[in-house]
Amino acid sequence: MIRSMTAFAAVERTTEGGTLAGELRAVNHRFLEVGVRLPDELRVMEPALRERISARISRGKLDFNLRLRSAAGENQLQLNSALVAQLSELSLDMSSRFPALRTELTQLLQFPGVLQSRAVDQAALQADVLSLLDELLDQFLAAREREGDKLAQAILERVDGIAGLAMQARELMPVIRAGQRQKLETRLADLAQPADPGRVEQELVMSLQKLDVDEELDRLDSHVKEIRRVFKQPEPAGRRLDFLLQEFNREANTLGSKSVDTRTTNLAVELKVLIDQIREQVQNIE
Repeated sequence: MIRSMTAFAAVERTTEGGTLAGELRAVNHRFLEVGVRLPDELRVMEPALRERISARISRGKLDFNLRLRSAAGENQLQLNSALVAQLSELSLDMSSRFPALRTELTQLLQFPGVLQSRAVDQAALQADVLSLLDELLDQFLAAREREGDKLAQAILERVDGIAGLAMQARELMPVIRAGQRQKLETRLADLAQPADPGRVEQELVMSLQKLDVDEELDRLDSHVKEIRRVFKQPEPAGRRLDFLLQEFNREANTLGSKSVDTRTTNLAVELKVLIDQIREQVQNIE
């Protein structure tokens, strides 16, 4: 399966602990690099979140950003009425004994337990975070696959072009060999002294062997079949495609170096152009 390394996804969810908003974005990278930004109350989850992401993504420079917005009323302080009632009775009792005693409101509010904030269930909140991340990853991978389909189409069009150029080269080789034989025979015929027929045949064979590219064309055909097979596999294909492009380039270089005809030279140049275009696309594949 072909997936792009560039993608973006965002998910927002309302929970009892507040509103969670997560974003996941990625760009090209040779390996997997994950950056995580979390609110302070969820920083303890960073190892688990990294593990969750790396279990489903193999390449790319990823940034995961999570925000938590407190639920309405969560940060509002609540008065502990029962405790205030007890403190009031105690104050009245103490006032009857100490008439000069005065109780300030600010002192009363500072008494432990008078003001309370709503406690957040951390276990439930962390479970909500993991659930949100799973949904975020689903959307993120779907985006990568959609972009990957476009990349695959562009690459396979160029692979078809490479296969077509290899076929043209194969069809040209008998014509080029015949032309080389004719050139050599013409040069030998112009010699003042007749050449030894055995020696002539030996030189001809050696000359034709130097320009033989059947093996290179066979390997090109094999690489074309392999790259098409790789595109159908479920695992990430980026690194495999990198290797295949090196092999494609090697055969194109050899074809160019062995060429004694402008037609095959031009074919070798066109091959390298297509290979470079594929390499640009492959850099964005997971």
